[in-house]
Amino acid sequence: MMQNYVSGSLEIHLFFGRIMKEHSLFLMASFPEKETAYKRQADWYRTQFEKALEMTVALANGRVKEEVLRSGEVVTQYTEKAERQTQQLTGIPIMSSITREQQRLQSGCMRQPDGGVKQQVARLNRRILRLLDGLISLKERILRDVLSCSLYTSNYPLLIEHILREARWYRQSVLDIENGCAIEDDTSMMEMFWNQIMMEHAEFIRGLLDPTECELMITANEFANDYSHLLELADKQDCRVREELTGKTLETTEKYRDFKAAGAEGITECKIRSIILPLLADHVLREANHYLRLLEAEKGEYK
Repeated sequence: MMQNYVSGSLEIHLFFGRIMKEHSLFLMASFPEKETAYKRQADWYRTQFEKALEMTVALANGRVKEEVLRSGEVVTQYTEKAERQTQQLTGIPIMSSITREQQRLQSGCMRQPDGGVKQQVARLNRRILRLLDGLISLKERILRDVLSCSLYTSNYPLLIEHILREARWYRQSVLDIENGCAIEDDTSMMEMFWNQIMMEHAEFIRGLLDPTECELMITANEFANDYSHLLELADKQDCRVREELTGKTLETTEKYRDFKAAGAEGITECKIRSIILPLLADHVLREANHYLRLLEAEKGEYK
């Protein structure tokens, strides 16, 4: 039980902790110069999640599963370069040393953690929950101000709703671990959540590409439609067709992951015209890799 608590906590923080610090960076980069208060608050959360991720990495070595480290959800081959480019483009500092440490992580869930490690992880969980409460509140205020036309940001309102939804999912996931269960044990809920996230990624990509990138825009639109269809099917599904739907979702997500990987390569190599930050391209690729790992584990349970 202790082993599952420690490894489960660290694995979710390795993935989502990085996602949250990048959300904060994307918010910070999107505000006009006059929004000093919002810039300062976003930067504080970026720094705090960076510190929490650094602590997670220090605890995670030898305590997480191999499939998590090799999935591409923690870092990808593009992450470090995308960070350097994004720092240069925005002027926002990024600790790429954390990325290099994550690349060196070793798996090893077999050894039983001692009570001291469990206490450290419990403190980390409490710290991250406090940070998430604050970041969720900040995102809610930003969304409210944008929708009331009292705040300008270069982020779509839907993108703000999107990153708010992810922060809430992360918070619930940590709470569930603390309560001895996992939110992703409900596979239908997990698929509904991530299919919506994948659909919205496609909608954002479509809208952030240069209008001259016609083929990429068409492909992104097709993926948005594919995930919209999967969400419709999920509403009608029963247990008899769940396995078939998971298979369709897995197949779609594998193709989508490949599209995102090509996009991350094209953007970091400056071969795609867009207003997509290099780190955002890598960010959505990591989320697809995370979802693929969950789907593959779920598919394995049906065998």
